[in-house]
Amino acid sequence: MSYDLYGGKPPHVEGNTASEEAAEAIEIASMTLRGDVYRYLKRRKNRGATCCDVEHDLRMRHQTASARIRELVLKGRVVDSGRQRRTDSFRFATVWVVKSR
Repeated sequence: MSYDLYGGKPPHVEGNTASEEAAEAIEIASMTLRGDVYRYLKRRKNRGATCCDVEHDLRMRHQTASARIRELVLKGRVVDSGRQRRTDSFRFATVWVVKSR
């Protein structure tokens, strides 16, 4: 199995060794983490979740959670519900849901 977005490699800065190494390090894990986020959103049904919810409930860093949600959006598996909910910092955030088929 290979990474199936962004030309086959997680986003990175070409020519930046640290960025390229980070992309390689997350490549396989990102597919597993993406599945974790998808299953989490699926369990939440129409209630959906904000990125903050994903971070908290799945114990992910913000960068990891938001990147996996973005990948699921690009793959057409997750969509913006059109709703927003307050986060821990009292800001409004998009509520993401699994796309109905």
